[in-house]
Amino acid sequence: PKREKYQVTRCAHSRREHSQASSAYFHFLCVFAFVPYSNAEERAFQQAIANSRVDRSRPRDYLFSVPAGPTFRPTVEEFGGNPLHYIEKIRPVAEKFGICKIVPPPGWNPPFCIDMKSTKKFQTKEQLLHRLQEGISFGDGEDYTAAEYVKMARDEATKWREKFGYHHTAYNENGTEGNRGECPNTKKDSASEFTKRMTPEHLEQHYWDIVETNSSDFAVEYGNDVDSDKYGSGFPLSERGRSVNGTIEVEKTDLPEPEFGTTDFYKETWWNLNNIPCAPESILRHIKVGINGINVPWVYFGCLFSTFCWHNEDNYMYSINYHHWGAPKQWYGVPGTRKDAEGLERVFKNYLSMKMRDVPDLLHHITTMFSPRLLQQGGVPVYKIIQNAGEFVVTFPRAFHGGFSYGPNCGEAVNFATHDWIAHGADANERYRSFARPSVFSHDRLTFTMANHIKEQKRHSTCRLLLDELQRVVEEEIRLRNKLFDAGVRDVSGDINLPRNRLDKLDEESADYDDKRLCHACKHVCFFSCVACECSQSKVSCLRHSHYMCRCPTERKYMMIWSTEAEMNGTLETVRNFASLLLGQSKETKSVPSGDLDSACDTKNEKGIIVPAPGAVDSWQSSKDVEIDLTDSGPPAHPLRKYSSCSGEELSMTDKDQESPNLFSRDSKKAKLRHHESPGQAEPSSVTVTDGDDSSDNEEVVVVEADSPTSAESGGN
Repeated sequence: PKREKYQVTRCAHSRREHSQASSAYFHFLCVFAFVPYSNAEERAFQQAIANSRVDRSRPRDYLFSVPAGPTFRPTVEEFGGNPLHYIEKIRPVAEKFGICKIVPPPGWNPPFCIDMKSTKKFQTKEQLLHRLQEGISFGDGEDYTAAEYVKMARDEATKWREKFGYHHTAYNENGTEGNRGECPNTKKDSASEFTKRMTPEHLEQHYWDIVETNSSDFAVEYGNDVDSDKYGSGFPLSERGRSVNGTIEVEKTDLPEPEFGTTDFYKETWWNLNNIPCAPESILRHIKVGINGINVPWVYFGCLFSTFCWHNEDNYMYSINYHHWGAPKQWYGVPGTRKDAEGLERVFKNYLSMKMRDVPDLLHHITTMFSPRLLQQGGVPVYKIIQNAGEFVVTFPRAFHGGFSYGPNCGEAVNFATHDWIAHGADANERYRSFARPSVFSHDRLTFTMANHIKEQKRHSTCRLLLDELQRVVEEEIRLRNKLFDAGVRDVSGDINLPRNRLDKLDEESADYDDKRLCHACKHVCFFSCVACECSQSKVSCLRHSHYMCRCPTERKYMMIWSTEAEMNGTLETVRNFASLLLGQSKETKSVPSGDLDSACDTKNEKGIIVPAPGAVDSWQSSKDVEIDLTDSGPPAHPLRKYSSCSGEELSMTDKDQESPNLFSRDSKKAKLRHHESPGQAEPSSVTVTDGDDSSDNEEVVVVEADSPTSAESGGN
């Protein structure tokens, strides 16, 4: 009977059309077969029934209603500078969508520096696509070398293509189309759903058929979170100390910036993902210890339908993802406003309410994928982007994002944070404390380190964000200290020798020390002070949760203080004075603070018509019908060499670039990767987006001006 009841419950998840009959059968078993069941089991079953009612309303063409996110195309001049400056320039528009794509200018052709002949193996995760909506943990897949993984991914994609009867096109060595063939299992009925080519538009529909309807059991192995420190980065390492793991050649430190497209440019450009966390005006440049995935990139080896599930970044930071080579990636993004982020979490909780009771922080596990349809039904805006090889995708603070790969590929990702991130970081810190989730670094330490480097602040608006956060933290700290002293907690700071908090940088020694003073209740780093008890030699508590530490009387508890009230107030006063100085010098216009974007995130025009994102229409149209090429078995030394450039021109390299002495050799039989982009367009001086209504006289609703002519592509015409 228990086995039958389990099968009925699974039936409600996987065969939605029989939910009503399943419910009746379930109660028949329980009443007439005398099978005991708990209230929790009954609630789980009713949740499955409720979800099945939602799933039965799934229209086949709903994916067409998901609008495309923005695409920006910087000029060579813009791309040669600090990427944080460019991202700051496009942020007022791009952050409304949560994600955006940045296409480098023609001539961008970095070498791929991972040794594909290496015998080092990395672990993969096995993902069951037909169960991604259930929030179950991923199992361990096989271990592969880079070359083994690429071969496996290509073979599995080819088998999948043959199984489902997709057409495929053969490509010649020069990258042109040869004869179009049919797989052995191709259905001859022209009306057949699977008589199609393997294009993003068709594969996207097939992916969600598997995930949402369990139409077939399908498992993939995803090489995610591969340590670039151990296996190598796809980018070359800096020789001027610009990355955590780079080197410093003294004779090169004072040289001018290398010219765009040269070998040294790819090593030293701040667009190199090893370098961007340490770029000027990046907050993470104060973190001198390497943290994988934060300021040291992760590498990702993907295969057909390998999935990066819904999540936002650690500490609500920015992220930047670069696609080195291979099949495109499909991205979905939700704006990072409090309203939209909480809206996604609400949809998530409604759909997995029983699972969330057992695992409240399930979203942080990054193991659950549900379709944009559920978000749209819940009133949450969602946008999509196709990322091709040679392109960047940027996600904004607190913006949820997820997606999957259309075939074998390799990407790389890292975090960064600008000064406008402060408010988001504070929200993330509070969120983590509510789940007792340790942060990757101490938020308090980082903000006070920023205060110690206050002269790096360039704008009053961001300095004011820092001042507000410091003031909030200091006021709470002093208030809780006085409250605990009044309750009888002793101050023993004068009796013991505590090391002072370092505020010049966050190095490995500082990080190790912070790990030893985590609050036992909320896992917050007790940076300024902590409470301990005579009953334990290791347990400490933040000032908020000292009453949860033990049942001992207050007289046995004592406080250890690393930062005195005078020191904290002195730091606060220094920042306040500098903010006043910047205000007097400031010529910036009043802008919406990054932490409160709800009023700014309006993607509709005055007529209430949704406005296409900048560059979205052309970028989507040029990518959705491109056939996925499975003839390539691995990347060449310069993966973009045979790609069409962003303007439709063939990329060229200097003789110096082609030498690439430190790169692996490649088999001459390996076919070139192919890349499709929109035809070349003249660089406009601004981005103009219209409402798309024929009655509109080309009404301008979004304009992004640049100091030099911007290359962001207009998507409204």
